[in-house]
Amino acid sequence: MNPESIRFGLDTFGDMSLDDSGNPKSAGQVIRDVVEQAKLADELGLDSFNIGEHHRDDFAVSSPDTVLAGIATVTKNIKLGSGVTVLSSEDPVRVYQAFATIDALSGGRAEITAGRGSFIESFPLFGYELNNYSELFEEKLELLVELLKEKPVTWSGTMRAALNNQEVYPKTESGAMPLRVGVGGSPDSVIRAARLGIPMALAIIGGDPARFAPFRKLYSEALEKFGREQLPVSIHSPGHLADTDEQAVEEQWPHYQEMFGRIGRERGWGPTTKMHFISEVNGGSMYVGSPETVARKIVHAIQSVGANRFDFKYANGPMPHSKLMHSIELYATKVVPRVRELLAQG
Repeated sequence: MNPESIRFGLDTFGDMSLDDSGNPKSAGQVIRDVVEQAKLADELGLDSFNIGEHHRDDFAVSSPDTVLAGIATVTKNIKLGSGVTVLSSEDPVRVYQAFATIDALSGGRAEITAGRGSFIESFPLFGYELNNYSELFEEKLELLVELLKEKPVTWSGTMRAALNNQEVYPKTESGAMPLRVGVGGSPDSVIRAARLGIPMALAIIGGDPARFAPFRKLYSEALEKFGREQLPVSIHSPGHLADTDEQAVEEQWPHYQEMFGRIGRERGWGPTTKMHFISEVNGGSMYVGSPETVARKIVHAIQSVGANRFDFKYANGPMPHSKLMHSIELYATKVVPRVRELLAQG
């Protein structure tokens, strides 16, 4: 594996955040902060910036494509993508059109990551039945793959009106936009990605990333079975960077406690404890620490899974914008070069 070929990105869901005095910010200010974070990532030479979609009061971004369109006009080089587009409750035609527009605004820098999402609020919001969860995603992903060929589309399914030799506009200048599919650990999702010939993005948010190595192996074998060339695999994992390990832990813990504590109460999980958080920091998939500590953890993840890309979810809970900006700076200027150096050393 050539260390220089590894790509490094940033992910955010636009978590509702606090100012430096601990006061809550408005959703509008959080969205403007996300734009500033993307501008910094671009200036520092990172490869990609990805924004997730949610429909809850703890996240500011419900329309990532709109935010990405704004970012496209104030950045120059960085790839701009979703992380993820909740395709089950979206219309694939509108997804294509929105990202083709971002591609135009950015000069060819748009990419789509399609996924099921980890929340279900979008289903009742847009009039979809949750018991159609699997069928909606399967059909819409297949349609999106056809749309991205940018040729007349003839398609039919059970969840959406058919298309008959339908042209969809605007066309991109390059004639193609990248697509990834988000996978959380289902073998069926891995095989689907291989069957459709889509690069796979593994969401690894807990435990040792090495436990996902069998999914990488399954993906490679499935690609070969379907007669496809090998495709890149990326990792999405959360974390926070500070100058020292101790500082990073103390900065992240209260925000992690608030975010995962709420989600846990909603889903009936046990209480969120600092012991569990520390165990994920030390041996799991929370990349919290100094640049050296986080760089070594990323190397372990990349080597364990055979990944070609690592997307660092730098915002986790109501962390102030100033600390997020410092985390981004450390990631770009210290972690990424150190990861490349460690990989080169083998």
